[in-house]
Amino acid sequence: MTRPKALITGASTGIGKVYAQRLAGRGYDLVLVARDGARLEALAAELRQAGAAAEVLVADLTQSGDVARVEQKLEGDAAISFFLNNAGIATVERHLNTSLATIENLIALNITAATRLALAAGRAFVAAKRGIIVNMSSITAVNPERFNAVYSGSKAYLLALTHALTRDLNDNGVTIQAVLPGATRTEIWERAGADVDKLPPERVMDVEEMVDAALKGLDLGERITIPSLPDAQDLADAEAARLKLSPNLSRDHPAARYR
Repeated sequence: MTRPKALITGASTGIGKVYAQRLAGRGYDLVLVARDGARLEALAAELRQAGAAAEVLVADLTQSGDVARVEQKLEGDAAISFFLNNAGIATVERHLNTSLATIENLIALNITAATRLALAAGRAFVAAKRGIIVNMSSITAVNPERFNAVYSGSKAYLLALTHALTRDLNDNGVTIQAVLPGATRTEIWERAGADVDKLPPERVMDVEEMVDAALKGLDLGERITIPSLPDAQDLADAEAARLKLSPNLSRDHPAARYR
């Protein structure tokens, strides 16, 4: 039988690389997407030795034309049934002093490219009536005070996108999951200008453990997975409280306290 394929953005290192290794072990062939061609080729060679086919697609997802090439791959390769929407950048610049260049690059990658690719995967998977989309969000989506405002906003956006797409996808045989990691030991910290080793060690998760937990959450049918959250009921309660607001969020008159 033909093996299914997983397309992973941000696959050259960190979370994306470990997902590639784990999914190869689960029987997937891989399409690896990132800017660093040399690292992608090294990972592809490793995966091939492990028995998985691996294709390299070098792309800078802050560039619209490169995003279009990945969209075309998602919609044109019928074997792809798993999409990890993982590419992203972070910053530790002060909220009000975040540079314009940082804002534009972060939004281009974390929001614009992530949206275009999620929708492309959604169209392809709905047409095939099968597939899995994993959006890599962050605990800053629900705890934005702990990190840069632009980054936190981009991750909250991905969580909202996941919520909004769930029904359309689930009704057509497609699974969607948002993963909200806490601090995870990857290169994103160094690239953002921070030293992860300065954080309390009990607050930082190794990337292998994080990915394994996220995949377990997917196996359990979770739509939102927070790998570090000890009690799943806390998340269930938060979701129930959010949904309780729904019937009263749009009414024909203001609430009595505003009159």
